[in-house]
Amino acid sequence: MDETNGSESHTAAPTATPPLDTQEATIVEAKPRASAALTPSPEVLAPSIEALILSVDRPLPAARIAEALGLIPEEAAPAAPQTETPAGEEGEAAKPAKRKSRKDRPPTPTEIVGSAVDLLNKHYEETGRAFRIQAIAGGYRLMTLPKFAPVLEAYHGKRERHGVSRAALETLAIIAYKQPITRAGLEAIRGVACGEVLRSLIERRLITIVGRAEELGRPMLYGTTKAFLETFGLSSVKDLPTAADLRLGGDPEEPASEE
Repeated sequence: MDETNGSESHTAAPTATPPLDTQEATIVEAKPRASAALTPSPEVLAPSIEALILSVDRPLPAARIAEALGLIPEEAAPAAPQTETPAGEEGEAAKPAKRKSRKDRPPTPTEIVGSAVDLLNKHYEETGRAFRIQAIAGGYRLMTLPKFAPVLEAYHGKRERHGVSRAALETLAIIAYKQPITRAGLEAIRGVACGEVLRSLIERRLITIVGRAEELGRPMLYGTTKAFLETFGLSSVKDLPTAADLRLGGDPEEPASEE
């Protein structure tokens, strides 16, 4: 009887190995939950984000904001367990991991920043502020509302527009809609030489050389810059008004918003 009891104790030892795997799996799954729990809410981060945007005079990318708030190191930690789970021998265990990353994953740093910006803009609207945080040129920046454009233009609008000719604005518009475009293609549309205008727009950092065309002589291609997006309050070139929008732009409020 004693020998059988001893053999039973030896056979019980191999059954203890599967729980170790399950314990390791639970430990790996617990790490992302812990990091997500330590991530501050958008309500807590909103004042800090507001201070960061106020401290700069140019659009601040969401990734830079998240880095300053310490969100990127926390989000980078859960990436390691995701690479380890597909390396397992069981293919079925990898499928649930992919589903969790799409549906049940914590918000990314840029999503957290975007949620905090939405809360700030909601607060600005409720308190009747004259500005909003908008996505401009790949980042966030405080922008005044369009209805205050006449007041701002009366104060310093003439200084900013001094020296910008109508020919420069026409050339800039063609480049914005047709970029990348060569000088020959630009002059074919305008019907006049554009060498001096192009030089002035480059000096103002509104356009730049983006490459060379794959044709005889490999002429230079011109395109707009981030300074162009900042000047006209655009998040990207895709936000440029279409021909249909310009035809329907007869409302009295729209000219003030564009200026």
